[in-house]
Amino acid sequence: MASRFSLCMLPFSLSAATFSHDSHYPSGNPSTLSIHHRHPYNHPFAPNRRNRLFTERVSASPPIMADDVQTILPPPLDSSSEEPALFDGTTRLYISYTCPYAQRTWITRNCKGLQEKIQLVPIDLQNRPKWYKDKVYPPNKVPALEHNNEVKGESLDLIRYIDSNFEGPSLFPDEPTKNEFAGKLLSYTDNFSRSLRSLFTTDGTSDTDAALDQIEANLLKFDDGPFFLGQFSLVDIAYAPFIERYQPFLLDVKEYDIVAGRPKLATWIEEMNKIEGYKQTRLDPKVLVDGLKKRFLAKK
Repeated sequence: MASRFSLCMLPFSLSAATFSHDSHYPSGNPSTLSIHHRHPYNHPFAPNRRNRLFTERVSASPPIMADDVQTILPPPLDSSSEEPALFDGTTRLYISYTCPYAQRTWITRNCKGLQEKIQLVPIDLQNRPKWYKDKVYPPNKVPALEHNNEVKGESLDLIRYIDSNFEGPSLFPDEPTKNEFAGKLLSYTDNFSRSLRSLFTTDGTSDTDAALDQIEANLLKFDDGPFFLGQFSLVDIAYAPFIERYQPFLLDVKEYDIVAGRPKLATWIEEMNKIEGYKQTRLDPKVLVDGLKKRFLAKK
């Protein structure tokens, strides 16, 4: 295999566990900060919140944010944490800031402009509060959404639910052709993730090449924008947490550049990095690479 070298790297969140389903991601204990930041929604579905100054309590673990995104970082809730006032009418999104599945819901919440409507509740997945399983979500996974005295889970279901049941710009197309294609792309996310993971511990690139070439072809489907459906949508949100993890890890460990020979994917990454609601969810790339090395290469 010829070596591939990247000219750009997508920042991402830390994960040192498997990518098979929602929730199984470690969490650390960041310091608590209190800062303000500008939130210029600048993508096609953005609500009218330009140059709005606001404060939001959000969490990341570890507290190393990508780029210059400023955000407040309270520590995740662990077994020693008191439970919040559950089912009191507050809408809560339970997540781990290192979990790509939870990141999907976090991005959706941000891009809908729901920072003040949906409260983030970070959970330490390595030391989970007992009350979370007993009183909130018996599967004991993240993400989970507490809304209208019910708790729902599973990331792909939740991003559709948040988009459909809350105010803000629609993130799913009404056009029948795009709607149908969106469903196919969402159902492909797990296969895509598995195909790229196959290169983590092997030297063969056929599955990875095929999966990335399919992504490139999918990005050619519509010509009214740089995203999967032309315009930014839940499909982009579903893929972003995984591509941001795989790109730097594969480059560092395998010298495999996922955007080499794939200009549409390269443009997609550049455009995703401009979306403020997404940028707020990312961490330093080096943190993830180091974590994945420990996970997948430690026994080699």
